[in-house]
Amino acid sequence: MTVAELPAQTDVVIVGGGLAGLAAARRLHRAGTPWLLVEAAERLGGRVRTDAVDGYLIDRGFQVVNTAYPRLSALVDLTSLGLGYFTQGVLVRRGEMLHRMVHPLRDPFGAARTVLTGLADAAGVESRRISSVGRAGDRLRLAALAARCASLPVDRLLTAPETSTEAALRRAGLSDRIVEELLRPFLSGVFGERELSTSSHVFAMIVRSFARGRIGLPAAGIGALPEAVATPLPESLIALGVSAASVRPGLVRTSAGAVRCRAVLVATDPATATALLPALGRVRMHSLTTYYHSTAEPPLGEPILLLDGDRRELVANTVVVSRAAPTYAPAGRHLVATSVAGPVVPPESVVRAELARLYGRAVDDWEHLTTVPVPEALPAAPAPQGRLRKPVATGEGIFVAGDHRGSPSVQGALASGWRAAGAVVGYLQG
Repeated sequence: MTVAELPAQTDVVIVGGGLAGLAAARRLHRAGTPWLLVEAAERLGGRVRTDAVDGYLIDRGFQVVNTAYPRLSALVDLTSLGLGYFTQGVLVRRGEMLHRMVHPLRDPFGAARTVLTGLADAAGVESRRISSVGRAGDRLRLAALAARCASLPVDRLLTAPETSTEAALRRAGLSDRIVEELLRPFLSGVFGERELSTSSHVFAMIVRSFARGRIGLPAAGIGALPEAVATPLPESLIALGVSAASVRPGLVRTSAGAVRCRAVLVATDPATATALLPALGRVRMHSLTTYYHSTAEPPLGEPILLLDGDRRELVANTVVVSRAAPTYAPAGRHLVATSVAGPVVPPESVVRAELARLYGRAVDDWEHLTTVPVPEALPAAPAPQGRLRKPVATGEGIFVAGDHRGSPSVQGALASGWRAAGAVVGYLQG
């Protein structure tokens, strides 16, 4: 829709064209409720977007699709995304060795299999023997925890006593070694924080999704996800490049003029939502930074997440994304994405040195494509989060949606938008 076509009145104005706003539009459209979506950017997706740069697909940070997210599979035909999948497991660097940690539900009794790095082999270095990550009992306890989250009803998981994630891991009997060498680095990339202060209820739902689903990337980049959610929606009801200056009951003032309505649904990022609706209060956010490198020779032969088990506490994870989705890099090249959690953006040279250690090979010939800092990547979700359903109605026909109203994830954003739209329909019919 062009700015000149912006209507003066409709039933519902949705502010924000990210996943939450698009999910809300889908439900309103299905219900036959007249709506208009305004998005300040020139494209849909919000924090979920991809830029094509010189033959590479550069996502706004390392983001993935989880096939177990129920609201995602309800809104999108996942086969249409051409997903390329990651290996179901991780590699953990400890000293001179890499340890393969398999999916806990695929091989709960198996020890962490260890492989020498190619660099040590090529140099003829006799690698000293290093014990595997965690103990045998840890792997059984981790498998039991994953099985519990995967099999119990969601209501049971979300009514269990709530603690921090770290406390939940200790309560499950996991040793300090497996927490520090495997779970803390892995979860820091998921939550955007290393302290593991995130609610155990959020953690349980994340474990559930990892246990039940597969992790992949769309062939056209993660930005294909919001495009797929938006596909059934009429373009005539979506106004791009139109920002909301203010909202109040029955009226949204935008950069293209005022629109009168019966209800307003604010589905922006948390900072913008708070600016439009100050009563929401400030939402604390976690930061993530992703470093993208190109190389002719991939450091690993499979699309598997590599974690730092040496407790350096800098790199959360690194992965050759083009091994999962070859379309992410031009022919003859590979794309490596490396994520760092926290507000500090380390120099690329420091990250490059860590990559040489983690992959066990020289990386001097790698080309640094770009560094993508996302200072507001994910909303913080410390306990208590309860049932992961914060109120979406603020009163007088104004509603709010986003992953800050549910869980900090794609599922949380989509489910929140869907739930908020349901509340809007109920309000209009009441």
